[in-house]
Amino acid sequence: MKTPDIFYVEDDIDYAFFMQSAVQEVRDTLNLAIVEDGTEAMVKLQQFAESKTKPKLILLDLNLPGLSGLDLLKFIRDIPYLKSIPVILFSTSDHPDDVKASIEFGANAYLTKPDGYDNLVKCLHSVHDFWFNQHLRMN
Repeated sequence: MKTPDIFYVEDDIDYAFFMQSAVQEVRDTLNLAIVEDGTEAMVKLQQFAESKTKPKLILLDLNLPGLSGLDLLKFIRDIPYLKSIPVILFSTSDHPDDVKASIEFGANAYLTKPDGYDNLVKCLHSVHDFWFNQHLRMN
């Protein structure tokens, strides 16, 4: 498997499809890998660590089958090779407790999924501009 630029864990197949299209609109050279549940994501993340490859950004849905987004976040932050990867929790929830827990567990950011495809594209432009342009230049 080619190392993705963005590793996205999302159990909603329709939303994952829209995300794939939106990422291509933002930048058609970005490689997006989508996994549908937390357990499968953990296996892929372990493979990244073992092969010494890593995505540039990880997006995690909060509520996933298998392991939750917070469980995956803990897993990522406990593996030295992966812990430097920026992780954004990307969820439909905007509950303050979810945001607080995500930041406490080591998320770099928390974004509420936008409504509508155009808003998703705008959101991804902002994510790309910051995490792939500004952030990478600083680090």
